[in-house]
Amino acid sequence: MSDSVFRNYIAGEWVEGNKGQVINISPADISDVIGNYAQADKVQTEAAIAAAAVGQAEWAKSGLEQRYSVLMAIGDELIARKDELGELLAREEGKTLAEGVGETYRSGQFFHYYAAEVLRQMGETADSVRPGIEIETRREPVGVVGIITPWNFPTATGAWKIAPALAFGNAVVWKPANQVPASAWALTEIISRQGLPAGTFNLVMGPGSEVGDVLINSRGINALTFTGSLETGRKVAAATAINLVKCQLEMGSKNALVVLDDADLDNAVECAVGGAFGGTGQKCTASSRLIVTEGIHDRFVEAMIERMKKLVVGHPLKPGVHIGAVADARQMEQNLHYLEIAKKEGGNLIFGGEVLTEETEGYYMQPALFTETTNQMTINREEAFAPIASIIRVKDYNEALATLNDTNFGLTGGICTESLKYATDFKRNAKTGCVMVNLPTAGTDYHVPFGGRKDSSFGPREQGSYAKEFYTVVKTTYIRG
Repeated sequence: MSDSVFRNYIAGEWVEGNKGQVINISPADISDVIGNYAQADKVQTEAAIAAAAVGQAEWAKSGLEQRYSVLMAIGDELIARKDELGELLAREEGKTLAEGVGETYRSGQFFHYYAAEVLRQMGETADSVRPGIEIETRREPVGVVGIITPWNFPTATGAWKIAPALAFGNAVVWKPANQVPASAWALTEIISRQGLPAGTFNLVMGPGSEVGDVLINSRGINALTFTGSLETGRKVAAATAINLVKCQLEMGSKNALVVLDDADLDNAVECAVGGAFGGTGQKCTASSRLIVTEGIHDRFVEAMIERMKKLVVGHPLKPGVHIGAVADARQMEQNLHYLEIAKKEGGNLIFGGEVLTEETEGYYMQPALFTETTNQMTINREEAFAPIASIIRVKDYNEALATLNDTNFGLTGGICTESLKYATDFKRNAKTGCVMVNLPTAGTDYHVPFGGRKDSSFGPREQGSYAKEFYTVVKTTYIRG
């Protein structure tokens, strides 16, 4: 599209926003205007939901090879355009070009995976306990799926929700985060060219207070999947429960990486740096708590400082940059707020934390590392979503495990050790949905389930074959011969 305003996509048509438009500005260069994006209102969101019901009825009747071809085509184009779309993603979100390209490529893989899942939809048969009766079970589409995604993975989070929704015969109404509309629009433009029945896929960009509110309270939605903050997730759960709408939530985290005395020091440092500071620390899987046993503590701290000195912060499109821009001014303010709280509560800031000035005016911050923190400090209880890591010194493995589990969250947990005994025990007893051994806590595959425990997740798992638990309903049929 050549229009100056990037429109919403409702009922198979590109439409202007009833609430005007927002300007999308790069956090890495506030003079870089990416575009103007339409804003939907309550009326348009309700129209998208109604259109989705019509489109879904037709899409559910589509042949498996048709669905397979559509999803494969979307995945093919994402991968073929990974450099172009990855650059767009990096510009609007602030992550590095390599991270943007990687996210786009991974998004294509999600569509490819669920294209294959289309052809793996099998039912089951059983004999009844009553003579002369046979039983069949099959999965059918849940219906209209509302999707609300965050700003930190604008393409991938959408992809891993949209792909299974379409694969299993559902219709979609997608509300992306208003901070990152460009990547969502680009994915929608690809989907719009796949010949789906009108209304099967809808993009409604706009404020959460209006568009999101309609989605979570609508009786026309059959399932609602949300990724975002714990506070908002609780509101989503309460609203969908009233209408008995199926709900899936991925929310906050406060992940930890345990480093034991016997760990390979170099690998432990790489796991800590990659997990804590990748994506500017703006990952739900980031390891912001580094729990280190006393025998290796001092060496680990020294090695972390030396490694962090080599990290290059700068414009995400600039070669050699490891860490891009913070998402926006509000996020930067929150980051600095948590730094000050950590200092006041007794944390020792031994590296970084400074606001940086680059060639372009944007939101840049030197990654920060604290020592002498306890697990009860605010910095270790609340999700800062920042390039800030804090080290917690513990006596031994048992104290490390107890500290890791002492949190309201439970998304990912990692351990660095050469001990099979401790690794095995950790895998069994870490109260997290994902466990990493000698790997960063950030970094998951697309073909296996993803999700957490406690305040991190609610509802069925995302990704892999487990996604069908959310995107389908089971029908049991009894047949007398």
